[in-house]
Amino acid sequence: MLNEKSILITGGTGSFGHAFVPMALAKYNPRRLVIYSRDEMKQWEMAKIYGNDDRVRFFIGDVRDKDRLSRALNGIDFVVHAAATKIVPTAEYNPFECVKTNVMGAMNLIDACIDQGVKRVVALSTDKASSPANLYGATKLVSDKLFIAGNSYSGADATRFAVVRYGNVMGSRGSIIPFFRSIADKGVLPITDERMTRFMISLEEGVNLVWRAFEDMVGGEIYVKKIPSMKVTDVAQAVASQARHEIIGIRPGEKLHEQMIGPEDALHTYEYEDYYKILPAIHSWSQDPERINGGKKVAPDFTYSSDNNNDWMSVETLRMWIDKNSDKIGKI
Repeated sequence: MLNEKSILITGGTGSFGHAFVPMALAKYNPRRLVIYSRDEMKQWEMAKIYGNDDRVRFFIGDVRDKDRLSRALNGIDFVVHAAATKIVPTAEYNPFECVKTNVMGAMNLIDACIDQGVKRVVALSTDKASSPANLYGATKLVSDKLFIAGNSYSGADATRFAVVRYGNVMGSRGSIIPFFRSIADKGVLPITDERMTRFMISLEEGVNLVWRAFEDMVGGEIYVKKIPSMKVTDVAQAVASQARHEIIGIRPGEKLHEQMIGPEDALHTYEYEDYYKILPAIHSWSQDPERINGGKKVAPDFTYSSDNNNDWMSVETLRMWIDKNSDKIGKI
């Protein structure tokens, strides 16, 4: 589907972009793959990896700048929207900046994609957008709603928008595994709450979910990957089995368990072999056979959260993953 197509990824120098770009180049043969981001140093470092591949292009720009987006999107077929202000404490203490990027940036991208005739757009979401308890999650919920409604703005047979949602990305910069590894030699690991659980997904699984969305989407869907859960204490055990755990309490805006599908979405959610699909409530799209596409409707009281999951990752499985990916953890 992406062969000989032009693709743009916003926030492309982040963790997701570092996984998406080599995987897309290996699986497909895109005509052009544009990295759109605002940090020239990260672009310069990333460009050294792909310096001899003329399919990979770099475009300095901010999703807050609609004119720059429009220029970058000229001739683009597919867009992955990965740009966001996403660190929870940063968003709490800089709320105006978070809204400008996550909400206004989404609006700018939607308008620019429609104006430039982009075929399909997939926006990355987060578990924190489901029943949000912090500003970051609230802005991503708004962003999700904007991308869903974008299908109404674009009209029939025009730009299509969908969303993918997943939880904690294993080993990504700023996440729990590289943090625990960085302080493991101290012999003490801080645990917010012994009951805390988190979803676990690899970047590669996240990329595959985006490809699934591109192939399946009609417009307005939210795709949720089925992934395992872990207790945070087990994550700590996998990283440093000899370290003592110090309970420090839950931080502002932090949830005890991650949730990706809440009961309010259950009426419009369908189950498939390895993912769920939340269909839009607007325009009766949740009853559209083309969007349902063979899915099985979930129970009316269904929720998908990291504490009620049927699939759990063992300490040994995570330890094996860490050993295999040790050289990449925390670097992208």
